[in-house]
Amino acid sequence: MATLSIAGRPIGAEHPPYIVAEMSANHNGSFERALKIIRAAHEAGADAVKLQTYTAETMTLDVDHPRFRVKGSNPWDGEHLFDLYRKAMTPWEWHERLFAYGRELGITIFSSPFDRSAVELLQSLGAPAYKIASFELVDLDLIRCCAATGKPLIMSTGMASLAEISEAVQAAREAHAQGLILLKCTSAYPAPPEAINLRTIPHMAETFDVVAGLSDHTMGTGVSIAAIAMGAAFIEKHFTLSRADGGVDSSFSLEPAELAQLVKESRTAHAALGRVCYVQGELENSIKRYRRSLFFVRDMPAGATITALDIQALRPGDGLPPKYRSAVVGRSVNRAVLRGTPLSWDILA
Repeated sequence: MATLSIAGRPIGAEHPPYIVAEMSANHNGSFERALKIIRAAHEAGADAVKLQTYTAETMTLDVDHPRFRVKGSNPWDGEHLFDLYRKAMTPWEWHERLFAYGRELGITIFSSPFDRSAVELLQSLGAPAYKIASFELVDLDLIRCCAATGKPLIMSTGMASLAEISEAVQAAREAHAQGLILLKCTSAYPAPPEAINLRTIPHMAETFDVVAGLSDHTMGTGVSIAAIAMGAAFIEKHFTLSRADGGVDSSFSLEPAELAQLVKESRTAHAALGRVCYVQGELENSIKRYRRSLFFVRDMPAGATITALDIQALRPGDGLPPKYRSAVVGRSVNRAVLRGTPLSWDILA
């Protein structure tokens, strides 16, 4: 099974799920709020906080034309793309201090770059991994640029066909990516659970021989926990201090208590996966004797023939298993037995 590590933390099916709090634009333009988000994610037990590294100018054009406006049933309907990205961006001058704060707290910081200049900035800051956003999965040059850094590469697959995922994986591997994680993602904000198709996760892991996970845009934590049961080793959720504070991504983001619950339940879900096992352990063996077994329910004189009315399957399990009922009916006892005696082969003549 594929494994890799980010900043020394191993990630794969045999390890507890790697939980990433996606800050995105939830800093709402405040550096102090960004610091509070990192601290809250750390306190909730997340493994990492992920940023997004772009400027409005590297994302789109400042052109007043309908094609440069968002359309559709999402939180940004009608917004001008340039204005949206200018409002949502994490200022580049914050990055060094955010990375330093993460190191101070002991939580990993990495980012999604959206062009080569962003990769160069993140490289200068010692970013331990790179994330390719779903919308950028078809930008093979960006994938090659990130892969060539020799850092682990995480790629979201929202909107992508199997062929497009295959092209992205090939580009990453040809550029010598040092470890690859593919995230099942449904690019809807928020995404309805019935659109997630979690059964894709093990198929994706097997098809591409990668660590697989989920970039989860659903409300709540249930889908993420279910994904872990399907083999997800990496979970990414948008994170905010409070949805009531508003912001570009706040409506489908987790709050601190919810993130803490996700971390806790993800560890529980992973521990429960265990292995394929049909052997009873100590916990079950200690109560195994309370299963049903065959007992005499009447006093029997020596030489008497056992009838169906003389025995019954009862607890505890000190006698012969119930499956032997037909084998003992019609046999005789070789000595007198009292009501409540468990059946055993040595009693039978």
